[in-house]
Amino acid sequence: MIAATHEDTVPRILLVDDDAGQRSLLEAFLVRSGFKPLVADSGTAALSILRSTPVSMMISDVRMPGLSGLDTLRQARQSHPHLPVLLVTAYADIREAVGAMQDGALNYLAKPIDLDELLHTIRHATGQPAAVTPIAEEPLPALPEDVIAHSPLMRALLRDVALIARSESRVLITGESGVGKEVLADLLHAWSPRAKGPLVKVNCAAIPETLLESELFGHEKGAFTGAHQQRAGCFEQAHGGTIFLDEISEMTPQLQATLLRVTQEGRFRRVGSTREQQTDARILAATNRNLDGLIKEGRFREDLFYRLAVVELNVPALRERREDIPALAAHFFAQFGGDKARFTPAVTGCLQRYAWPGNIREFRNAMERAALLSRGGVILPEHLPARVRGGEEPGPALSHTELQRMEEIEREAILQTLKRHDFNRTETARTLGISRRALTYKLQRLRELGFPVDA
Repeated sequence: MIAATHEDTVPRILLVDDDAGQRSLLEAFLVRSGFKPLVADSGTAALSILRSTPVSMMISDVRMPGLSGLDTLRQARQSHPHLPVLLVTAYADIREAVGAMQDGALNYLAKPIDLDELLHTIRHATGQPAAVTPIAEEPLPALPEDVIAHSPLMRALLRDVALIARSESRVLITGESGVGKEVLADLLHAWSPRAKGPLVKVNCAAIPETLLESELFGHEKGAFTGAHQQRAGCFEQAHGGTIFLDEISEMTPQLQATLLRVTQEGRFRRVGSTREQQTDARILAATNRNLDGLIKEGRFREDLFYRLAVVELNVPALRERREDIPALAAHFFAQFGGDKARFTPAVTGCLQRYAWPGNIREFRNAMERAALLSRGGVILPEHLPARVRGGEEPGPALSHTELQRMEEIEREAILQTLKRHDFNRTETARTLGISRRALTYKLQRLRELGFPVDA
């Protein structure tokens, strides 16, 4: 009798998607998570693999040319009636996806994909959460000295960034103003195969809408008043590299339609030209706005959202990563003061308690103020802005009993909200006012404590 090898026991996951960037990203993610991916670029190719190779699960996009994900599911069901199938779908297709549940789909995952939720669904479907051994975490690439990431949230985010950077997938970076979305874009480029190419940044909110099209796509001589010579736009300048579109929500509907075509076909025209040009630039976009709300208001195209948000990375607010505050304080003080800072316990308490609505940008300004006012590197409460001090001396630290009670209140709020939304993490995070990444981290801790956090 021949013993089964580790290779024989690793669940095979059939991944079906016509988008090469999406396939490469999910393939790398599955390998990192301890699974063996098999990839197909069409429904027809997927059915061919199913005829020749046993698989543990199939993950398929819904909208594909030729055989759609729904048609692939129905045909796969004829020969593999018990195969778990996960459909990946845009919100616009959710009604179809829910209907497909009657055809045997295990579940559906709404775009943009939450990698943590995807991993949990796969492990649940394969029934081998304990048997699947993730590949040992690769060390993170070298971080610039101004990137501080000691908190579990930031370390987990950077691991995802390192994985996603290696793919060609378009990425939507979300988060409040001042959290450091541009820093994440820098890392996605620096850690990518395109690192030797250009990184071109465009702030869509800072350029008048009458000039933004020319800025992005260039113009021909005489295309408009003041166009005295031909000019290459940012997409041409970013050829072979990356283009970062910040404040993407401020783009006009007309420009949104033009950008949609670029994401679909990789082609554009300079203003005033009839000649089409091909672009080879990876697109990263960022916003601090709620694009779901703008879509409902008709101010942002839903189809463009799903083209840009192949993957969504949410940068946590500073109040969600308080473990990073001491290191951030020391870093910024050294930057502005040149000395090693000594923070009194009262100052540390102020920094930890304040909500920092302006996030890293506000924190940096507060440390610059403290560096200017302090003497000998000793930071006192009066060196902080009044709003950070709270206008009074910090109160006593919370007792152990009070901290426990706060944890109980948070736990009950999470569990009740999760149940109310039928264990939908996206809706739960939105209701609680926290990022999906923060919710995932909290659910992981609750699961370890034995609380029911899964459907």
